Amino acid sequence: MTILEKIIANHSKFNTVKPGDIVDIFIDARAARDFGGANVVKHIEDNNLKIDDVNKTYFTFDTNPTGSDQKYAMNQHIIRRFARKHGIKVFDIDKGIGTHSMIAEGLAYPGSTALTTDSHANILGAVGAFGQGMGDKDIAAAFSKGRVWFKVPESVRINLNGKRTEGITAKDIVLNLLNRFGANSLLGNSVEIYGEEVDNFTLDERITISSMGTEMGAIIILFPPNKEVLDYCSTATGKKLAGVYADADASYKETFDVDLSAFVPMVSLPGKPHDAVNIIEAKKVKIDSAFVGSCTNGRMEDLRDVAKVLKGRKVAPGVVLKIVPTTDEIWNQCLDEGLIKIFKDAGALVSNAGCAGCAAGQVGQNGPGEITISTGNRNFPGKQGKGSVYLASPATVAASAVAGFITTVDDIPAEPATFDVDEKLDRIEKAFTEKKVESKPAVIEGRVWVIKEDNIDTDMIFHNRYLTITDINEMGQYTFDNLAGYEDFAKKAQPGDIVVVQKNFGSGSSRQQAVDCFKSLGVQAVLAESFGAIYERNAINAAFPILTYSTLDGLDIADGDRIKVNFETGEITNLKNNKKIRANPFSEVQMEIYQNGGLF
Repeated sequence: MTILEKIIANHSKFNTVKPGDIVDIFIDARAARDFGGANVVKHIEDNNLKIDDVNKTYFTFDTNPTGSDQKYAMNQHIIRRFARKHGIKVFDIDKGIGTHSMIAEGLAYPGSTALTTDSHANILGAVGAFGQGMGDKDIAAAFSKGRVWFKVPESVRINLNGKRTEGITAKDIVLNLLNRFGANSLLGNSVEIYGEEVDNFTLDERITISSMGTEMGAIIILFPPNKEVLDYCSTATGKKLAGVYADADASYKETFDVDLSAFVPMVSLPGKPHDAVNIIEAKKVKIDSAFVGSCTNGRMEDLRDVAKVLKGRKVAPGVVLKIVPTTDEIWNQCLDEGLIKIFKDAGALVSNAGCAGCAAGQVGQNGPGEITISTGNRNFPGKQGKGSVYLASPATVAASAVAGFITTVDDIPAEPATFDVDEKLDRIEKAFTEKKVESKPAVIEGRVWVIKEDNIDTDMIFHNRYLTITDINEMGQYTFDNLAGYEDFAKKAQPGDIVVVQKNFGSGSSRQQAVDCFKSLGVQAVLAESFGAIYERNAINAAFPILTYSTLDGLDIADGDRIKVNFETGEITNLKNNKKIRANPFSEVQMEIYQNGGLF
């Protein structure tokens, strides 16, 4: 078996598992964050559920640790009261990012399983653990039962051959991989990474790479634990750990040999993490702001790299640099090592530990027309604000902040770039006045919306600025308001509409609202070539009909056509011309949950 298959088998009633098996998995650590936690509490209370084991159950406040938004503050208060009542531990606003705390506190370790409402819980693959982000229904079920159902994915092996060249960081490595594999060629697969150089990757480097598995569409990116990881996790848990490793004859769906020595410094162009290019293509782009942080790059090694660049230098005039460590432990280590003084002397803003720019309302957001270079994991439109976001390594972000434009550490100018005030004002004005393209009206119940786009992520479906909404009746009005060309979808949609999309629909965050907003509008189904793994679970658990198809060829379908869908057979009929295709019907599990009206 592969690493993931072994971990799943070890936490199930089976000695062996294979891709496609659906099994109940025991979960070692079950957590909910501040934005999803209140919904988890609601599901538990509404369904009179009990807590399986309070010693394995946690809440983490990382999306808005400042409590600067009143709805977040309210949700945090709901969670604190529930946690006090049941004796559940809360990693409160002073702790930092939950997945990082799980590693530091020994809750996630090689061979273990963990769930949280964070779509980047697969970051735990960095220590050889099975981590998954899931929606609030799944997390409530895990809190109550200690187990969740899971479909064993196919495994893919990537061999990174050769040595990396000088200056190639872990962020460069994962951006090169994104450039190679894109957002959906590894969709739904567990990925294991091997190589002579990989054995020497530090824990911080592994975390950076694993944390962007979500952006590659992977279930998880797993590293076989090396001595450093085993020693770190053994200390954190107080137990001698051995780790879980793939068998020599493990079966992989595919094996890819990739030349690590050919990797170059990279940036992701605004809008898509996988639109990664050689940094040469983005050099000299004038920036307004820079951000260092997120679960991908706010670790100690990252911040030391930033300090090396900033020491004795100043942030360019007119540029704002924001730095947010991942955990309070790392924040204090920066203080002890004198890094905070270097940051402040350079003119940077340093905030308390947390998710920061990835979460609405937190430090790192930008405004319309603003150009930001960021160490975050996502630069989807609207994810880190209203402006444009380039993704890069911490050292590149720091160098760019000093230069005033995108550049590398070895090419920082003696004098920083200055702003062309008129150009900046024109850019901001354009961002405010750009007309939105109205979506074409769709006629459904028979009517269908055909949206010809891949990789429609959850921020496009239901933006993170609405995450504190827990009433399903309020959700529909915000559906697709961050998807270009479909901003008026909620106003045009009618009960009974069916939405047809393409590959990787619902990638990104674990938010349940991205499913429930369609239910709120009365949309009756979404059909896609493939779904983001978390989104698929959320939809099935909410009894919201989703089906996958291989091709629409032969259906001759267009906006406004009437279609009929058979969940049992998968047959889709275009009632306009009576043409038919066969999609994948409901699985037994999906049909059972659907007939039950939901997971509960």
